[in-house]
Formats: sequence, structure tokens, C-alpha cells
Amino acid sequence: MNPRRRALEVLSLADPTEKAAQAGALFASLARQAIDPHEPITCSADLPGRPPRPRLVAPRDVPSRSAATLEGRAALLHAIAHIEFNAINLALDAVWRFPAMPPGFYRDWLRVASEEALHFRLLRTHLQSLGHDYGDFDAHDGLWTMVERTRADITARMALVPRTLEARGLDATPPLQAKFARAGDTRAVEILDIILRDEIGHVAIGNHWYRWLCERAGLDPGAHYALLSARHGAPRPRPPFNIGARRAAGFSDAEIDSLAPRS
Repeated sequence: MNPRRRALEVLSLADPTEKAAQAGALFASLARQAIDPHEPITCSADLPGRPPRPRLVAPRDVPSRSAATLEGRAALLHAIAHIEFNAINLALDAVWRFPAMPPGFYRDWLRVASEEALHFRLLRTHLQSLGHDYGDFDAHDGLWTMVERTRADITARMALVPRTLEARGLDATPPLQAKFARAGDTRAVEILDIILRDEIGHVAIGNHWYRWLCERAGLDPGAHYALLSARHGAPRPRPPFNIGARRAAGFSDAEIDSLAPRS
């Protein structure tokens, strides 16, 4: 089966355990399968497949989380696990939805899906060690909302999901690690080390393909990014910024300089 078609099947799975396992298996099987970039693939199902819990609420209705208590620490881990579960979905969606890209595009995003699945499993296992599980706390759907907004424009998808929303995770991780460290949760800090390492690569993939698409279309990446951000209502990054991680992910000096308002 074309891995792009299989990606849609895995995206449609509702059970998080099965989805994470199948995302990893799909990437592992790539050496034995040929990717057909041009196969037309349609979908009539509601996407993505989701478990009945967690309950999805508006972002403003998700309570703030403090790592100072066991319950707060579990809620915070749950929020990160939910992001990683959604990240599996967004990577799989890019694989099946956008045809006629180079085979490397699909290999890159299937690798991302596999690594996000690993992150989800690590977080869920640690969450279970605290007496909770994925689905125990309310969550919001911010990542998938932007996936929906950019479903008809691959350049917008690359601009606004990996290199905007996921890049915010590069900034958020060190403060999160500090919170868990203060609470004595060294395992959470270790897991976030793994996630940060991999997410630098994921954002770099978004940067690469965004610039590739702009070059193919004869677009200026900086000017077009500003247009896409305004068109799709992308959030502006907020400090503090993880400048080292952003540089490692391929952001230019000009892009980094543009993060903060000029005085």
C-alpha cells in the first residue's frame, strides 16, 4: 500500500495506543514500500480519529497548571501529551493530503509522526506512574485548528504549523523543565530533553519545506510568511525565546530579530 494512503488510515484511528504504535510501524516499513506522490487520495471520514476523552474545550477554559502539586504536575504532563498526540495527527495529515511533492517530503513527515508517537508514549507512561492517564483532564484543539485552516495550502501549512506553532514549543520547553525540576520530577525533565532534541529537527523540516515551496513559486519567504500569518490568524510568538534552539532549527538572523518588537 502507498504509505500516503496508509498515513490516512493511521490518522483515522481513534485509539491513542494503536495510533502511536501504527505511526511508528509505518515509518519503520518505509524501506520496503514505494511512495507514490501522485496518487489521488480522498477522505470522507471526520479527521482526525480521536478517543472519546479528553474533553475538548476552548483554550480559555483549560485551567492553569502548577507543577507544585501532584495533581497539577499530572495536568501539566497531560497538556504536553495532548500536544504530542495532536502532533502525530498533523504529521500524518501532511503526508496524505498534499500530493506531488518530492518523496523526501513524505519520508520527513512520516519520521516526524513516528517521533511524536514516541514522545506521546513516554509522556503517557510517566503520567500513568502518577496515577492518571491520557484523557483524565480537559484539553483544547489549537494545533488541529490551524491544520484545518491550512488544509488547502501546503505553503501555509509549512509556514504556520511546524515553524510557528511547533516552534513555540522550543521556547516553552526550558521553562517547563525548570518547573518540573523544582518539583523534583527528574523523569519529566529527561523526557522533555528528548522532545526538545527531536522538535528542533521537526521545526527544521518545516523551515526546509517552506523555503523550498517559496523558491518553487518565486515567493519571498519573509514577505509571504507575514501575508500567511495575517490571512490565517497565526499567533505571534511570545517571549522568552529559545534563541539557540531556533537557530539550530534553521531560523535566520532576520527571522530571530523579528521576534521581539523593535524599541
